Amino acid sequence: MIKTDKHTKQKFYDFYLEEHQNMACRRLHFAGSSFGLLGLAKSIKTRSPKPLLKGIAAGYGCAWIGHFFFEKNKPASFKSPLKSFVSDFRMYTDVLRGRLSLKDRKFDKI
Repeated sequence: MIKTDKHTKQKFYDFYLEEHQNMACRRLHFAGSSFGLLGLAKSIKTRSPKPLLKGIAAGYGCAWIGHFFFEKNKPASFKSPLKSFVSDFRMYTDVLRGRLSLKDRKFDKI
C-alpha cells in the first residue's frame, strides 16, 4: 500500500493527539493558539509585527509549559515544527467543533 500525503498527515496527527492527553496541556495549547490568533489579528489591525511576535511567544510558552510540567514529554515542535504547527491548529479547530474535549478525554469523539 502506498502512503498518501493524507495518510501521512493523519498518522502524524494521531501521534500529535497521543502527545496531548493531559487536559491541562490541551487547555494551555488552546489558550496559546488563541493568543497567537489574537496577535495576528492585532498585527493586521495595527500593521505592526510586534503583536504577532508576542502572540507567537505566548502561544509557544503556553504549549511548552503544558508539555514540560503537565504532559511530561517533549513538544513535537522540537522534531517536526511545521507538522506540529499545522496539527496544533487542527486540534484547536477540533476543540471548537466539539470533537476534542478540554474537560475529559472520555468526551473526545476522535
